[in-house]
Amino acid sequence: MTTCFGDGVIQDIDLAATEGPLPKFRIATPTGASFTVARGEYGYEMEALTPIDAEIFEVPPGSEDEFVATARDADAVYAKGRRITKRMIDGIERCKIIALGSVGVDSVDVDAATEKGIPVTNCPDTFIDEVADHAMTLILASFRRLIVQDKLVRDGRWAEGRPMLSKIPRLMGLTLGLVSFGHVARAVAARAKPFGLHIIAYDPFIEELVMIGHGVEPVSLPELLQRSDIISMHAPATESANRLLREEHFRQMKKTALYISTGRGPTTDEAALIKALDEGWIAGAGLDVLEQEPPGGNNPLLRMNNVILTAHVASASARFDPARRRRVGLELSLVLGGKWPMSCVNPSVLAKTDLRRWQPVSMERGPNS
Repeated sequence: MTTCFGDGVIQDIDLAATEGPLPKFRIATPTGASFTVARGEYGYEMEALTPIDAEIFEVPPGSEDEFVATARDADAVYAKGRRITKRMIDGIERCKIIALGSVGVDSVDVDAATEKGIPVTNCPDTFIDEVADHAMTLILASFRRLIVQDKLVRDGRWAEGRPMLSKIPRLMGLTLGLVSFGHVARAVAARAKPFGLHIIAYDPFIEELVMIGHGVEPVSLPELLQRSDIISMHAPATESANRLLREEHFRQMKKTALYISTGRGPTTDEAALIKALDEGWIAGAGLDVLEQEPPGGNNPLLRMNNVILTAHVASASARFDPARRRRVGLELSLVLGGKWPMSCVNPSVLAKTDLRRWQPVSMERGPNS
């Protein structure tokens, strides 16, 4: 077993041979990469955990039952590197919190955690600006056909660039449609306004007055699909949003429309998107997320010159890893210290715990933020 002590460095230990008192709290985490964390150190997380006498120990790869055998008595689970299933959650007997260092929580069976009264936390507001910047980058690059324009120059086809763009209207005055209106979509709206875009949004979970307050027009999904020149998908990977946009939705879009997605791959029916691009129902796409990541070599999107692809990197920046890992450490320390977490995606469990409420809970936190 490998354990992280207060200095944040992972060490191999033999618990039976360890002298002195064990830490007050023990946090289980799967061995394996979670963006940039992989069997190295947990210094950022330990900033908040060392003062409460907690340690992080890694659970080697294996079956669900093997995970349970190692983590059964853990006080918390730091979820990364693998899916945390109902079988695993049912088997951990003392767990008080399951913490994730991401916005999405689809790698944890939240329903199973809720049944067992375990809060699940995420990081809904630590890298919003990075994702919004990336979405705006894909919007602008797709609209101005940037990748194709670059290739024309490199291929010695300089004279073809201007005629191509001469067929495209200017960006000012066009309509940007946002599917879902959480934190990222709002940040995208703020970035898009100076370009002169009219912004509309669909989100059945957000009050219309919230959208209006951001200078965004609330509309139904069919109206958004029919009116938008650019559609930007921001829905979370929830059951209700799984394949939210399908073939019938792409058929409603303008033939000149661009589709942008920086949220989660499963919110889009990828086969329908490929068909829409291949048959000219829409003009192009800019995608940071796919249904299968990384994509298989036979994915048609890889061969389409009207598609810009990035490798699920929208949230990446120098700030990203330290910020989210410190947030994980904070959430773990709050709950293990007897307090409500900051961002709980299943808040109904909190009132049934012995945890103390220490701050107002924003209604905008959670899986749709």
